Amino acid sequence: MNRFITLFLCLTITLAAHAQSYLLPSRPLVDSSLAPFFHGVASGDPLSDRVILWTRVTTEDVSVSVDWQIATDTLFANVVSSGTITTDTSIDHTVKVDATGLTANMWYYYRFKAYNRYSAIGRTRTVPVGNNDSLRFAIVACSNFQAGFFNVYHDIATRNDLDAVLHLGDYYYEYEATGYGYDGDSNRLHSPDHEALTLADYRMRHSQYKLDPDLRYCHQQYPFITIWDDHETANDSYHDGAQNHTPSTEGDWFTRKDAGKKAYFEWLPIREISAGNDTIIHRTEHWGDLLDLIMIDTRYEGRDSSLGQFISATNPYLTDTARHLLGNEQLTWFKGELSNSTSKWRVIGNQVMIAPLQAAGQVLNGDQWDGYPAERRRVLDHIMQNNLKNIVFLTGDIHCSWGNDIPHPDSTYVQATGRGSVATEMVCTSVTSPTFAGLGSVPLSAIQLFDKHVKYAELSLRGYLLLDVNKVRVQGDWVHMSTVTSKIYTATDDAHWMNNDNERFLRQAPSALGPRPGNPPLTQFVTSIGEVANNMVIIGCYPNPAENEVAIQYYLSEPSKVEVTITDISGKNVYTRSTQQTQYGLFNTKAYIDNLAAGSYIVSISASGKTYSKQIVKNK
Repeated sequence: MNRFITLFLCLTITLAAHAQSYLLPSRPLVDSSLAPFFHGVASGDPLSDRVILWTRVTTEDVSVSVDWQIATDTLFANVVSSGTITTDTSIDHTVKVDATGLTANMWYYYRFKAYNRYSAIGRTRTVPVGNNDSLRFAIVACSNFQAGFFNVYHDIATRNDLDAVLHLGDYYYEYEATGYGYDGDSNRLHSPDHEALTLADYRMRHSQYKLDPDLRYCHQQYPFITIWDDHETANDSYHDGAQNHTPSTEGDWFTRKDAGKKAYFEWLPIREISAGNDTIIHRTEHWGDLLDLIMIDTRYEGRDSSLGQFISATNPYLTDTARHLLGNEQLTWFKGELSNSTSKWRVIGNQVMIAPLQAAGQVLNGDQWDGYPAERRRVLDHIMQNNLKNIVFLTGDIHCSWGNDIPHPDSTYVQATGRGSVATEMVCTSVTSPTFAGLGSVPLSAIQLFDKHVKYAELSLRGYLLLDVNKVRVQGDWVHMSTVTSKIYTATDDAHWMNNDNERFLRQAPSALGPRPGNPPLTQFVTSIGEVANNMVIIGCYPNPAENEVAIQYYLSEPSKVEVTITDISGKNVYTRSTQQTQYGLFNTKAYIDNLAAGSYIVSISASGKTYSKQIVKNK
């Protein structure tokens, strides 16, 4: 995501500076009651007869056998499916089960067992088949751990009126500690403290985010349906590069991209398109006759490089029909999904804004569909030529809230009636990532001077989109948080817009969405406050085999001196490194082994009277 810092400079709005107070970081806690499932449980990609179940086992063993159960009740008196699966270091001890044989449109409870201990109980559901007239989702994007508390996830988890959560990308951020998003207000820092580059780095970053109690609780209550955006690897990424990647100092791009994708599929409850395939993420979920949810990849699969910001509308690259955002293969698939859908609504999960956003003859952000107008025209032409209606795009990425009509480039758009619009777009703001607080006072009329199809815009608040679907309309309510720098917050429903059946434009809804009863009770929330693991816990140690370094993520329940040693198979000490940690919480360290000969070694880490040892193999 191009951070869009200069969004409306053309409106001569300046950002107000504010003092920053850099305090000691607040690190994730490890709840001893959850051992060995410190990262909780999650579910995702529900179908009518199956759903993905996920957890991660924290263990010193190379491999471990894990039992799983899914039932219709929290006591597991009626277990409908169960089994045993083995996980190991090759997938970072994550566990993913495609639990099959389930009944459509049902809520279920699931749990895991390893080392004779059960995980927390998760709650999930299957999708309906046939006639259906009520669905509700929370739409989120852009959650930056060091930009604030995850109040959005907490609010979603506790409302208990949803069918699923749709995450539209930037599930985490790759930046270093005190890098993008950090201003000291919430005292949260990224782990590892350097920018994520390797598979070990991305695994550590996923681990840190999953230890957050609010994100963990949200996963525990609802199935997630996810797509990635750029920060799952590097800012403003595309098929063969990224703005935030320098090959001369950060290595081969495809190696880095593959590492980010592998960690993503390991750590999220997403179903592979085919066994072992962590490259293709576009897919469709059919929610009965009411909704086809089409998730597309505008980031890695077929995207050409971005043109940057503030591009002249006459730039020849904008008219280059050879430039792609989806790529030919995905575009063909997408057109087919749109045409072949028999559901009332086609809702597209999409990373970047598809509606135009231009000012004074300038394309403001070439990272969006605006930078690929030929690809956008192909999609809009297909919709109109086939007289397809009831199409709503859902979008993240931009860290502010928008409700847009999507005009055809050949049409004369009429704001009052929506004539000339092909479809609609609802854009959710960020979970925590920085917004444009200095632009919060920009009136909608100023935006509409250049972009008349923008029906709603709020540029300063974090939050989520509440999407409610029935046979007569799709309504989106923008729910915003009062703060993300404190755990004490309020959530307000600030705007509500809808796309009526057989219309191609947004109308303001008459009222906010009300209660939607019918969900079973929430499962128990296990808090980490005041209940932390004793001494030291090793969360991860990788890679193994290794070539240059071994990364260790560990948790301290109290400040302590931490010592890392490496011995060869004869017991000779070949490496020692000591660090005095002055806080408790999650940490990471590295042991550098470039100068060691190829062979087997024992890596040991000691703190608070506890020592953890692991055998590793040094390649080359």
